Amino acid sequence: MTKPIPRIGSRKNGRRIPKGVIHVQASFNNTIVTVTDVRGRVVSWASAGSCPSKLKGPRKGTPYAAQEAAYMAIHTVVDRGMQRAEVMVKGPGLGRDGALRAIRRSGILLSFVRDVTPMPHNGCRPPKKRRV
Repeated sequence: MTKPIPRIGSRKNGRRIPKGVIHVQASFNNTIVTVTDVRGRVVSWASAGSCPSKLKGPRKGTPYAAQEAAYMAIHTVVDRGMQRAEVMVKGPGLGRDGALRAIRRSGILLSFVRDVTPMPHNGCRPPKKRRV
C-alpha cells in the first residue's frame, strides 16, 4: 500500500513564516488581532471574545482582553518561526496599548508600528438643523 504524499503548504506541514504583519483593530467594544504573512494571507487571528478566558460583554473592550487576544494570535506564529513583524494599529479603542505591550513582550522584533486609523478630511455632511 502506498503512503499518501503530503501537500506542500498545507497546515499539517506548517510552513515557516520568517516575517509578517500584525494588524490590531481596536474598537470600543472589542479588539481583533490578525497576523498575516507579507503577501497578506491570514496565518492566525484572535479576538477578546474568542480567548480561553471567555471575556464577555463590556470586558471585551478592556486592555487586558486585548493583551490576551494578542498573546493568543502571536503564540501560534512564533511556533511557526516568525521572528520579525510590522504592526498596523487601527481604531480608537482602549485595546491599542494593551495589544502593543503583548506584542513587544512576545520576543518578535518590530520593524515599525504604524497607525492606520481612517481619518476623514472633511467628513460627512451634518444633518439639517432641528426645528422645534
